[in-house]
Amino acid sequence: MKFSLIIPVYNRPDEIKELLESLQEQTYKNFEVIVVEDGSTMKCEEICNTFDKILDLRYFFKPNSGQGFTRNYAFERATGEYLIVFDSDCIIPAHYLQTVNDSLNANWLDAFGGPDRAHESFTDIQKAISYSMTSVFTTGGIRGNKKHVGQFHPRSFNMGISREVWEKTHGYIITRKGEDIEFSIYIHSLGFRIGLIEEAHVYHKRRTDFRQFFKQLHFFGTARINVYRFHKSELKAVHFFPAVFTAGLGLTLLSILLGTLSFGFMLFCYTLYSMLILIDASVKFNSLRMGWLSLCAAYIQLTGYGLGFISEGWKELTGVGVKQVVLKR
Repeated sequence: MKFSLIIPVYNRPDEIKELLESLQEQTYKNFEVIVVEDGSTMKCEEICNTFDKILDLRYFFKPNSGQGFTRNYAFERATGEYLIVFDSDCIIPAHYLQTVNDSLNANWLDAFGGPDRAHESFTDIQKAISYSMTSVFTTGGIRGNKKHVGQFHPRSFNMGISREVWEKTHGYIITRKGEDIEFSIYIHSLGFRIGLIEEAHVYHKRRTDFRQFFKQLHFFGTARINVYRFHKSELKAVHFFPAVFTAGLGLTLLSILLGTLSFGFMLFCYTLYSMLILIDASVKFNSLRMGWLSLCAAYIQLTGYGLGFISEGWKELTGVGVKQVVLKR
């Protein structure tokens, strides 16, 4: 089977170099790489050119339109039987494509997703962020494993679709704010078989500092409400957890500042929750420092997502429209 690896990139030339270096180490060789520069001012064309004799690679530049429509642009130009999307800040293990090929041959999936892990080269903050995004003590624990809650929705940092799925769906209809979740829901609605290939992990850097991580998770929170605009039934109770966590944390801190004990039980709950994360992360990394960084990352993840969810939910409730380009299917 031939794979087409789709990589949209925007102003990240250094990251694309690491990704392409990891792809040249793949043990499975029947694949092409399609890099689409989405209107970047910091282009990666020269870096891509250094790999043109090592990889079957094609580079394209187009005006900026966002990641969803940029992936569609690449899908239109792909020649593989199966199309796999990576974010540009990923590193791909050498066994990845062989693992996917073997898994699809043994148990066919029309679309799949895989989890993410922390690479040994990551900084301590990146490792802490990876922990928070995959831990059973945060919302990361509800995806990326076979015990995920509800339907599995692949995310576009590590997602594959068959050519038939592409031809039936025509790709993404929104370009940002939950475009991958909306796309996955639509694939499900057509009766295609979607699943997790747990062994097909990637090393996803996400963000390199907590400020950027907060902004990213705030965006994710707004994206969940945006998905609701297209699929009302897909807003589940679990999606409210970060918002409830954030509101409760705010009330608890307020009660402490006011010197009341009105939220004493909640303070106990947050303290216990923090201790569980601190102990779990410290043991996992064999480092108390990493435990504290992971605890910070977990709170940033939940409050960032929660605030984004609340702010976008308020816009939805008050009828404040969100302008976005939507394609027809």
